[in-house]
Amino acid sequence: MLDNLHLFLTILEKGGLSAAGRELGLSPASVSERLSMLESYYGVTLLTRTTRSISLTDEGRTLADGARRLLAEADELESRVRRGAETISGPVRLSAPVDLGQTRIVPIVDRFLDAHPDVTVDLNLTDSFVDLVGQGIDFAVRYGTLADSTLKAKPIGENRRVVSASPAYLARHGTPGHPDDLPHHDCIVMRFGINSDRVWPFRVEGKPHAVTVRGRRIANTGDLVRRWALQGHGLCMKSVWDIQEDLDAGRLIEVLAPFSAGRTALQIVYPPTRVQPRRVRALIDTIAGELAGGAAG
Repeated sequence: MLDNLHLFLTILEKGGLSAAGRELGLSPASVSERLSMLESYYGVTLLTRTTRSISLTDEGRTLADGARRLLAEADELESRVRRGAETISGPVRLSAPVDLGQTRIVPIVDRFLDAHPDVTVDLNLTDSFVDLVGQGIDFAVRYGTLADSTLKAKPIGENRRVVSASPAYLARHGTPGHPDDLPHHDCIVMRFGINSDRVWPFRVEGKPHAVTVRGRRIANTGDLVRRWALQGHGLCMKSVWDIQEDLDAGRLIEVLAPFSAGRTALQIVYPPTRVQPRRVRALIDTIAGELAGGAAG
């Protein structure tokens, strides 16, 4: 339809069908056919034609005025979309786990915004599942395997979940020497939506070994789980990315390391769109590069 409107305006500009055809590289028959299609679509006659000239009908004049505005808006829209693909400007929406987001993602985003003043960022920090497509989110940083096979993934590095506690807690309650000791300890449990993560995975003699833990504290954010552990309220199982600084500083002590369940992925996931705006690609590459460069042990 836009092409036919452009042809219609070219006929008016050039003063005839043959001249418009030469301008656009179309045969006279093709020009006539497409003009007839346009008139058939609107159910009106747009041009009055004689052997020497053409003139607009009232309906043709109305269409010509509207077509000029419509094509100008279409050109502006295309320009804005192409600028979004070629320049680093415009909005980016992303999601990340709370702890990782606050300690690692936010500083990266702040530096990115300083470097690109025409970008805006909408950051959703949550430990719950996020529907990227349904919520219009450009990408998310996620732990673990990719559950939604329709998404694409960019690996960042490896993640390891560790059990840890504060020195004060271990001094009061002792250090567990085997995963089966955990039911006798106060464990801080993470809740995802309506499901509580009470089953902690380990490996014993090379085989998977799950232990159901108990505890008086349940939280729906990893940040609160970490703070309760730092305050000495119990053992927690957290991503090493989230507590590496606490481990390095001795604020938390890792336990049961020989029984670790192994490493999982840390990755950026995004919908399988054909072309991502440059601003989105740039922030994905920046986050992936900086996190990979400072990977947790």
